[in-house]
Parts: sequence; structure tokens; C-alpha cells
Amino acid sequence: MTEPRAVADGAAADSVCGFATGRTTTLLLDADGTLFPSEESAFEASALVTQALADHYRLAGDFRPGALRVESTGKNFRSTVGELLAAAGVSAAPADVERWIEREMLEVTAHLRATLRPSAQVSAALTRLSRRFRLAAVSSSASTRLTACFTACELDELVPPAVRYSAEDSLPSPLGKPDPAIYRHALAELGVAADEAVAIEDSGSGVTSAVGAGIRTLGIVQYVPPAERAERARQLRAAGAVAVVENWDDLADGLTSSR
Repeated sequence: MTEPRAVADGAAADSVCGFATGRTTTLLLDADGTLFPSEESAFEASALVTQALADHYRLAGDFRPGALRVESTGKNFRSTVGELLAAAGVSAAPADVERWIEREMLEVTAHLRATLRPSAQVSAALTRLSRRFRLAAVSSSASTRLTACFTACELDELVPPAVRYSAEDSLPSPLGKPDPAIYRHALAELGVAADEAVAIEDSGSGVTSAVGAGIRTLGIVQYVPPAERAERARQLRAAGAVAVVENWDDLADGLTSSR
């Protein structure tokens, strides 16, 4: 039996991690940084809006793309804005906050639509997995952004819009990861029990969200910068991931041959 190769705490994937799929019928896939390398590109555009917001409210901090990515990976812009304003003790009118969120969403979506490209590796892995499991996406990102990313990466047929769940748009009120609400919503909409699903996540906040909904979770670091992978793997395990794998080939190999 082949199982997902785990990422060692201080090295690349060089050990074997036991993971039995058991009753699993459904894979719940995080999107940004998991299915496509959107994080770095998104923060290039998001940083410009974040800096403008910081200037407007006189917020102090490092709002360059790299710093924002490290601090905000796994969160949506709504969560980031809320944290920045709260930390500075700034009270902003809800309508004003919504305008900043809308501006960031539009600018990031346009940038991702122009920069993302398909990955033959990810498409092949998802095709293999779809023969055994139902696939769905569970994301903190807005549906408009997800649409742009899935289309740019040519993943619409494998994970169509009807099985994409957005913490920004699918819930009665937006509530991003690490809150487990979006995972609970996805389970209810799909009619799947928590022990029949496995989540795939690249961030600590995403793992916390899935585990909080009672879902076994695998971490993946394919799109994490190489120098950050060991630390990210540590964070994923600390958040509750049962294993962390290096890439989609390893994930598909393990999950399609395990029992």
C-alpha cells in the first residue's frame, strides 16, 4: 500500500506517513495556495490596496506583499482589515470597510485572472482523485475570485461552481477561516458527515477551520516557498493536520491506493 509521503520537520518529503481513507467519500479542497499558486500573486495586488487603506486610516506596519503573505496566508481580506483596524483601535463605518473589501476583491481578481496558468500536475492528480472521491472546494475567498482562478487554471470541470463554498459569499454572514463555519456549511450542503470527508489545506488557519468542524485534514506545501516549507509543515501539524505532504503527486498516490 502506498501512502502519502510526509514532509519532515526539517527536510523535504522523505518519510512515509500512514493515512487510511476508511469511510472517506469526499475531499474538501482549499483553493488559494493549495489548488493553485495564487497567494504570492494575490498579495502583489492586495498590498497596494492594503497600503492605501493604511494611509487612509493612518495605520502603522509593513504592508509589502511578502510581509502581508506571511501574516495573512489563509485569511481573507475582510479578516485582515478587521484585525488591522482592531489592533490600531480604529473604528470604521461598516459601509466604508465594505468599499475597501470590494476594491481589493476587484483588483486581486483581475490580477489573478491575468497571471495564473494551468498546472498539468494538479489537473492530473485531481482527475485521478475524482475517480474515487467527490471533490469540492472550501475557501475563505470570494466567489468572484474563485471563479477567476478556477477558470484560469482550467479546473472548472473537475470542481464546478456548484461545489465551491466561499466563506465570503456562501454563509448568511461572511465568516472566514479559522472559524469552522464554512466547513460545516459545506458538509451540510453536500450531505456528508465529517468522518466521511478529508480536507486538504496549506495554512494553519485553514487546518484549524477544518479540524474545528471535525474533519481529518492533510496539509500540502507544494506552493509554499521552499525556504518556508519546514516551518509551514510544523504550523500545519500544530494546527491539527494528521500529515503534511510535499505535492499533489504524493497526495494522489497515497489517497488512491490507501484503504
